[in-house]
Amino acid sequence: MGKPHPFELRQRVVDHVAEGHTHRSTAAHFRVSAKFVNDIVKLHKETGSLDPKPQGREPGHGKLEPYKDWLLAQIDQQGDVTLDQLARRLKEEHDVDVHRWSVCRLLHKVNLSHKKRPFMPKNSSARM
Repeated sequence: MGKPHPFELRQRVVDHVAEGHTHRSTAAHFRVSAKFVNDIVKLHKETGSLDPKPQGREPGHGKLEPYKDWLLAQIDQQGDVTLDQLARRLKEEHDVDVHRWSVCRLLHKVNLSHKKRPFMPKNSSARM
């Protein structure tokens, strides 16, 4: 995500439009997009403020958020359950169609992750 334009630029753009200049000429003058000029003027008219709107989603919004407790209970019941099994159970029991990586991201958010490592013998002679 990009950074919002500085407050001073926002104020100068709104003032320039208020002086009677068109949105396109204001955009060309300040070297910004016409959409930015339209949006900032609209924001100023609606809210009276030039503060940027928050970017991104609020935490806690997601397809799996309502099922987080259910997923954690499934893991408590069966500790060796796989991501594929969890995704399949979500589909069967709650009719929620998700990819296993969506489940993985949710589990990482609650600090539940386990990387399985293959068994490796301690000495190289055991490999032969």
